[in-house]
Amino acid sequence: MSKTTDDATRQTEDATRQTEDATRQTEDGDVPLAEGVDHQVAMVMDLNKCIGCQTCTIACKTNWTESGGREYMYWNNVETKPGAGYPRDWEELGGGWDEEGQSRTPGELPDQEEYGRAWEFNHEAIMYEGSDEPLRPMENADWGPNWDEDEGAGEYPNSYYFYLPRICNHCTHPSCVEACPRSAIYKREEDGIVLVDQDRCRGYRYCVEGCPYKKVFYNAQTKTSEKCIFCYPRIEGEGPEGEVRPPSCAEDCPPQLRHVGFLDDEDGPIHKLVNEYEVALRLHPEYRTEPNVYYIPPYAPPQTSESGETVDAERIPRNYLEELFGPEVESALNTITREREKAERGEESELMEILSTVNNDDQYRLEVFDDDG
Repeated sequence: MSKTTDDATRQTEDATRQTEDATRQTEDGDVPLAEGVDHQVAMVMDLNKCIGCQTCTIACKTNWTESGGREYMYWNNVETKPGAGYPRDWEELGGGWDEEGQSRTPGELPDQEEYGRAWEFNHEAIMYEGSDEPLRPMENADWGPNWDEDEGAGEYPNSYYFYLPRICNHCTHPSCVEACPRSAIYKREEDGIVLVDQDRCRGYRYCVEGCPYKKVFYNAQTKTSEKCIFCYPRIEGEGPEGEVRPPSCAEDCPPQLRHVGFLDDEDGPIHKLVNEYEVALRLHPEYRTEPNVYYIPPYAPPQTSESGETVDAERIPRNYLEELFGPEVESALNTITREREKAERGEESELMEILSTVNNDDQYRLEVFDDDG
């Protein structure tokens, strides 16, 4: 079969799949899964625990994107909000789906300046030549990942910011998958992880345009697209010591802010946080890709007067959190407040136990469906 014929066949199959693509329900009717996916792996990040240490970022980079055309890539990044993020102003670059969730909305390709370049630093002069100048880039740098770290918004004494870790969302309705004319991006049947078939990819970059979160990257050396793979070798038991392990961004996190498991595991923390207590929310749900990475929205101390007295006003504006996580923020924060007050009174709170656990067996449930088949 010729390449042209093969491409045409794939495009026809892709169009058919798009027409038929609709989320199906698990047997209890509560959890929507993508068509053809047995179980959906997911992650919940508690933003109240993130300290912005970037350990997750370094863990991901040393595992997956240290060289080979990936130097500019951060499959996992932690950005300060409010802030421009990575790539710069990614929330303004389009992608995703229209209001009906049927047609893709136009997206833009970020250029290299939006990602930031891999600068050369003056390490040699400082470490080997005895220079007393400060460590700094050897070129005039004016933007890069975390350039606006810890800046946030507001004015003294009520300035505010919080950290937002981001990976690929492994969406239920991924616009990157639909954008590819060669069906090179797909969701794995067993766990819904979104992967790029490097043999099929031709580097058209429609996937980069189509992803509203800009978490698909183009490798100029290999001429293909690449992205977070949810550390699937680790969850398949090919990680350290041959054991099933969560993604390295989760396991290496000092405050252990991430829960990892399956959305359709009714006894697991993901299902409880997302579907039962409804306190874990999607980032920018208006993009309508149905992410499978969720967030516990952040709290902050109340505002204070210049004399240091507490003021009955929220430090992080509620409307800003709604811009990020949708209108369910109000209900989610109210639920957490009620459960926290129960725990303070000495009453049992399953929700607080889930959010405060230090037991990895409770935090990471990745073998629950191993006997399916």
